[in-house]
Amino acid sequence: MTVKAYAAEAADQPLGPHAIERREAGPDDVVIEIAFCGVCHSDLHTVRGEWGGTLYPCVPGHEIVGTVSAVGSAVTRFAPGDTVGVGCIVDSCRTCSACGEGLEQFCANGMTGTYNSPTPDAPGHTLGGYSERIVVDQAYVLAIRHPKEQLAAVAPLLCAGITTWSPLRHWQAGPGKRVGVVGIGGLGHMAVKLARALGAEVTAFTTNPAKRDTILALGAHHVVVSTDKAEMKAARETLDLIINTVSHSHDLDPYLLTLTRDGTMVMVGGPERPHPMPTLFHFLMRRRSLAGSLIGGIAETQEMLDFCAEHGVVSDIELIRMEEIEGAYQRMLRSDVRYRFVIDNSTL
Repeated sequence: MTVKAYAAEAADQPLGPHAIERREAGPDDVVIEIAFCGVCHSDLHTVRGEWGGTLYPCVPGHEIVGTVSAVGSAVTRFAPGDTVGVGCIVDSCRTCSACGEGLEQFCANGMTGTYNSPTPDAPGHTLGGYSERIVVDQAYVLAIRHPKEQLAAVAPLLCAGITTWSPLRHWQAGPGKRVGVVGIGGLGHMAVKLARALGAEVTAFTTNPAKRDTILALGAHHVVVSTDKAEMKAARETLDLIINTVSHSHDLDPYLLTLTRDGTMVMVGGPERPHPMPTLFHFLMRRRSLAGSLIGGIAETQEMLDFCAEHGVVSDIELIRMEEIEGAYQRMLRSDVRYRFVIDNSTL
C-alpha cells in the first residue's frame, strides 16, 4: 500500500513529503493509523547521518501512537479500533537468550529498529512514524490505556519513557532509594516523573538555577545546580542511583562523588564524543559503579505504559505540524523545547 510520509533523501537534504510503500497485513500483522509521533534526538542524528550507516530515504520516528485499522488472520491481541503504540523495536530474532528473557533490545542477532534497519520490505529498510500508517507484527505492538486527551503526550513514553524506566526498574528505584537525575530534558524530565511515581526520593541536577521551580513541579524533591560548587559539595554521598541522560560529552567526576557506597550511575544518553575518563579512585574508594542501559524490551515497555496510565504519567510536550519538523530540529539543537516535540500526523 502507498502511504504518505516525511523523508530525507540524503544527509544534507531536509525532510519533505514522500510516498512510501507499506506491506499488506500478513497473518500476524497489525495495521496502525498513526495519530501522533514523538520526535527523538536520535531522529535528528540519523537523518543527518551523524551516527553513520543511515539508509535513505530515511523516515524517522519511533514514538508512535495510533489506532488499529486492520489485523491479520492470526492476530489475537488486538482488534480494529484499539489504541496502540509502537516503540523502538519492530522485530528481533526471538530465539536468543535475550529475546527469551524479554530483553529484545539486546537481541544477540540484532533487533530490527522501527526505522533504518534492514528488512525484506521495500525499500530494503524499515521506515518509521513520520508517516500516516505502519504495519507491525502483533508481538511488537503495545496496548495504550491512557485517555484520548493524553495520547499525544503518551507518544514520548515509547522511547524517552522506557529508556529511563528500564534502569529505574533494574536498579530497583522505589521507596527508600535516593535517585539523582542529570540533564532535565526529554529523557531527564521523564526520569524525574517516573522515579517520583515509583516512590523514590528524587534529586535533579541542572546547570540553570532559573529552572529550579519548574523542576520541582515535575516531582523532584531536591534540585542541585551543578555549576554551584557549594551545592555539589553538599550533595556528596547522598545518592544510591543516578540516571545520567546528558547526550554530550562532560565531566562525570562531580556526579560520581554524589553516589554513596555501592552507588551506580547509569548512562542513557549517547554523547557526540567519548566522555573524559573518570577518576578511578572515585570507584575504588566507595565501590561505585558506572553502567549503561538501552531502551527496554516489549514486556517491560508494556509494564511502563500500564504503570503510567495508572499513575497519570505522561510527557510534557509541544505539539507540532509535520511541516514544522525542520524548525523543531533546529530548536532541539538549541535545547529550546520543554520537553518533547510530538508531531500531529493528521497534518501530513
